[in-house]
Amino acid sequence: MLTEERHRRILRRLQEVGTVKLQELCVLLEASESTVRRDLADLEEQGLLRRVHGGATLPLMAGGLEPGMAEKSAVNLAQKQQIAEMASGLVRSGEAIYLDAGTTTLAMIPYLRGKSITVVTNGLPQIEALLEADIPSYLLGGQAKKNTKALVGSLAVEHLGRFRFDRCFLGANGVHPDAGYTTPDPEEAALKRRASELSSFTYVLADSNKIGNIAFVQMMELERAALVTEHVPERWRKPIEEKTNLIGG
Repeated sequence: MLTEERHRRILRRLQEVGTVKLQELCVLLEASESTVRRDLADLEEQGLLRRVHGGATLPLMAGGLEPGMAEKSAVNLAQKQQIAEMASGLVRSGEAIYLDAGTTTLAMIPYLRGKSITVVTNGLPQIEALLEADIPSYLLGGQAKKNTKALVGSLAVEHLGRFRFDRCFLGANGVHPDAGYTTPDPEEAALKRRASELSSFTYVLADSNKIGNIAFVQMMELERAALVTEHVPERWRKPIEEKTNLIGG
């Protein structure tokens, strides 16, 4: 088995279980301990996993708390505005769209003013901004998260299932060619995934700092959504372009 394929399988297994033992990887990869140890060292050097005694786990960022809206809003403002303007330009009059909770999707709303559209969202800041912009909107029901101000959970997924969308715009904490689009919260991941299933076109909005990162839960594989970004670091450009459509970057 080629090194690249072993690396993909290791990362896929970590996304499934969070932590994996060295012996399990040896069986999975049909490789010696020395080979697997080298693979883990290479992946740790790339920041894709963290070696622990007897195996490996996801990077520390994966299990951490997701930053709140205020913290997110203060980071990469120019990049977010650029991405938001590009994403908004994809929306056509007469369409129904889904706007995920998050600061970059929130930045889209001023650019959507004046378009004849209908919006569904799970973001509390989004619904307030949409009302201010006189855009017809629906807010999902569900459990409210304090830090991200998003509505999530089974009620939100059930409510979401009543709608169909021309386009949905989602945020992500990580974009990686092997791990796909990822986020720290399983409930938010489930809602994002369901929104994509209900949409004709799906776009993930992520600034360049998210590219190459892996968060705790996979929302979807890269092939499932186009990536809207202001820049793709050179080391990630080719593997990402092989799996998804790039808008901007």
